Amino acid sequence: MASAQADSPSLDGFVQSHVAVRTQRGACTPAVECDTPWAELRGQLKAEGRNASGSAAFLGRFDLLHDAVLNDTRIETRELYGDLVSDKASLRAGRQVITWGVGDLLFINDTFPKDWVAIFTGRPMQYLKLGSDALKLNAYPGPLTLELVAADFRPDRLPDVRRFIFSDPLPAGLPRRTGSPGHGTGELELSLKASGYLGNWELAGYASRSHYRSPAWRVAGGELVGRFPRLRTWGASLTGPVGQGVLSLEGGYYDSRDDRAGSDPAVDNSQLRALAGYTRQLWEDGTLGLQLYGERMRDYDAYRASLPAGFPAKDRLRTVATLRFTQLFAHQTVTFSLFGFFGLSERDRYLIPSLRYAVDDHLWAEVGINYFAGNRNGMFGALRDNRNLYLTVRYAF
Repeated sequence: MASAQADSPSLDGFVQSHVAVRTQRGACTPAVECDTPWAELRGQLKAEGRNASGSAAFLGRFDLLHDAVLNDTRIETRELYGDLVSDKASLRAGRQVITWGVGDLLFINDTFPKDWVAIFTGRPMQYLKLGSDALKLNAYPGPLTLELVAADFRPDRLPDVRRFIFSDPLPAGLPRRTGSPGHGTGELELSLKASGYLGNWELAGYASRSHYRSPAWRVAGGELVGRFPRLRTWGASLTGPVGQGVLSLEGGYYDSRDDRAGSDPAVDNSQLRALAGYTRQLWEDGTLGLQLYGERMRDYDAYRASLPAGFPAKDRLRTVATLRFTQLFAHQTVTFSLFGFFGLSERDRYLIPSLRYAVDDHLWAEVGINYFAGNRNGMFGALRDNRNLYLTVRYAF
């Protein structure tokens, strides 16, 4: 029997401590954890296995988390899926992390759920992406790879008033709740990717029927009700060698199905998005990556005309540049990294310098800073009271 021939499942994991300390209090209110917005102990257990032929496999990642700030202990299922594999196709069912597109911390055709709290408090980058409960079919017809994903809706994890200080233009004192996404469309989302190679260049096309993952708020019946508007996206990407580095191009169109006229200020207008990036090795163990990103709002005049008094207006064209520099030292046991977002149109910035030391194959520690600055109406400047210094220590087994 196949089960008698199956490989024994493997078990591994890690224990991790992570603390983020605010470096300035700003206008801190009693509802906000002013000094230490994040302090947690986490243990992860990963189990995986496959049968002898490799045609069936499974993987599970489970986190046991104690959040000392909110005095909360819980178990999180990070991933839990099974695979069926053949020569021409593969099927994955269950909770899985899906990443599309070519941007570095800039996302156009990757519309899958993300945890923005994780990056803003310095948790390891693997926690930026949230798992989707999905069926994913990969097929390989000739030179193409097709990837079809059918997933339940899951919202992004966004900064909240328990840990973050930010200006909120919505009416104060009203209870808030979020409802189902869309307007009677259900929560099933469909995404399709087709990719292939032309010489040394990788080309990909994308399409999705999904929802915005942050809520659009409206006052209804004495409370604030958040809905997740419908979204359709189409796009493409291109990656290949240029000179001594790698050039990445990506573009996409965001069709805001619940605000096609652009006259509903609660719902994002349709947009065109594009990015260009270039990465190359500068010298031994040193690399530099640069990106330029832009998003252009459609129906901008209708948006400005419908904007309520007191709400800051977004730019018609929002532009951002990024820089990533990485240098390894001491036989690659020490890693210095600097990632920077620079809001060209909004005049703000977000810098993430970090230093990691790998003691051995099992133990590493990292210290870093999340530094927000600039115009308070910008995406990053709005978080300038949340600058923090973080420390992560992990032991893997």
